[in-house]
Parts: sequence; C-alpha cells; structure tokens
Amino acid sequence: MQELNQSTVAEFILMGFASNPRTNPLLFTFFLVFYLLILVSNSLLITLIHQDTRLHTPMYFFISVLSMLDMCYTTTTVPQMLVHILSKKRAISFARCVAQMYLFLLFGTTEYCLFSIMSVDRYVAICHPLRYKVIMSPWVCLLMVGICAAYGVVGGLCFTFFAMRLFYCGPNEIDHYFCEVPAVLKLACADISLNDLVNIITGFNVIVVPLSLIVIVYINIFFTIMKICSAQGRIKAFSTCASHITVVSMFAIPCSITYLSPGSDSLSNNGKKMALFYNIATAFLNPVIYSLRNKDVKNAFLKLVGRGRAPE
Repeated sequence: MQELNQSTVAEFILMGFASNPRTNPLLFTFFLVFYLLILVSNSLLITLIHQDTRLHTPMYFFISVLSMLDMCYTTTTVPQMLVHILSKKRAISFARCVAQMYLFLLFGTTEYCLFSIMSVDRYVAICHPLRYKVIMSPWVCLLMVGICAAYGVVGGLCFTFFAMRLFYCGPNEIDHYFCEVPAVLKLACADISLNDLVNIITGFNVIVVPLSLIVIVYINIFFTIMKICSAQGRIKAFSTCASHITVVSMFAIPCSITYLSPGSDSLSNNGKKMALFYNIATAFLNPVIYSLRNKDVKNAFLKLVGRGRAPE
C-alpha cells in the first residue's frame, strides 16, 4: 500500500561527473576529441578492410565487425554525456533510459561474444592452417556473427527487463553518466534479490562462458605453438594472438567486476571510471592495437593514401 501511495519516477537525473563551470569545457573537449577519434579510427579501419582485397579474410572481417560495434557501443552513451556536461538539466526520461540501457548491453554483449569467435578463428588459423579457408568459409563467418548478435539481443533483454520491471519511486538521481544496470538498481524501491540472481546467471552466460571459451582456446593454441620447432615461427604465431589477448583483457576485467558483483552497492564511485574504460578506452584502443601491430593494415593504409595522391 505504501508503494501505491508513492509516485512512479517519470525521469532520471544522470549525475555524471563533478559539475564545475571552470572544468566542464575542458572535460567536454577531452571526451569530444576521444569520441571523434573513435569514429574516425574505426571508420578508417573498416574502409581499409573493405577496399584492400588482401584484407578480405575471416580475421579482418571480424575486426571490421568489432570496429562497427565499437562505434555503436560508444554512440549509445557519449553524445548524451557531452550534452549533459554543458547542460544544467541532466534529465533522461524513463523510456530513453530503458532504450539506452538495452542498446548498450546489446552492443556490449555482442562484442564480448565476438571476442570468443575471434579466438576460435585464431585457433583454426594456427592449429589447422591447411583447412582454414574451408572451415572459416564466408557463410560460417556470417553465421558466427549472427550467433553473437542473437546472444546480444537475449543477454541485453534479460538484464534490461528485470531491471526496469522494478518500482522506482525516488530518489531519481543516478550516480553515473548513463543508465547502467548496477547504478539504476540502487534507486529501486523494491527487493532486488531476484535481480541479483538474474544478473549473476545472465552475467555468467554472457561474460564467463565466452571468457572460458577464450581461455580454453588459447591454452590449445599455446600447446600447438610450443610444438613449432623454429623460434621465429613461435614468435610470429604468438604475435598474431597478442593483439586479441590485449583487447580481451582490457574489456573483460572491468566488465566482470561491474556485472558479476552481487548487490546494487557493488558499484562504487569507481564504477564510472571502469565504465569509461570499457566503453570509451577500449573502443579507442582497438583500432590502434590492430593497426600498429599489423603490417597488412599499414600497407593497406599506405596504398589508400597513394591512391588519393594526384599523379605527378
């Protein structure tokens, strides 16, 4: 009866970062530059992969999908954050909060699943090189990406549905810069024990299961590499996996801490910093890591620049 006498929250206030008229323009410029770099670098990587036929392989196909997900992933949160940094009103309607939460989880879960698929691709390339083109055919690659997308749809729906089915009666101030599940659950005027259980089960399926697959795959890759007689061959094989392992580590660790910690109080003030890391930093570093460590991408870039020059 007490809940019925209270009004339901129609909008949330995103607290974001400390509001300071002096530092806000600097903060706005910093995040705007990062966001533009994310869009430009990932778009450039997709263009290079599309234009250069030497990059028309399963590995680069998955990298191009990863770049597209990174742009979508950051676009769900960063533009709104930029507006709120310079705005006195930081409100977001209940419906927009639900949409943002779902899209963020959809793209994030799909990307996490894609990491496991990319590890399988590296396993086939290193452990079964002669059958690589047969096993990783275009249709198989598309099917794998489709499975990742379905994984994202279901995973995002589970997190969002059980979070937004709760009763929110106030306060309505979210201590975050976007509607992330753990931060929103802190405002629920109801028992969230069921949500903790659902989040643990869903988090196990969308985080632990793909991560376990990655670990198992790389253990097999490691043993295969150690059988290579040539030291140069082992170094070359390891280098093809180093980029992927680096990216997965940057994304998996903060995600696991955020979504596998039970209880709404598990997200402290450091939660915003961790979210910045796997929402913005990884999207910025992904194309850098995959391009700086890759001669094929460098050659494709030089080729693209050469095409753009006027003949002398």
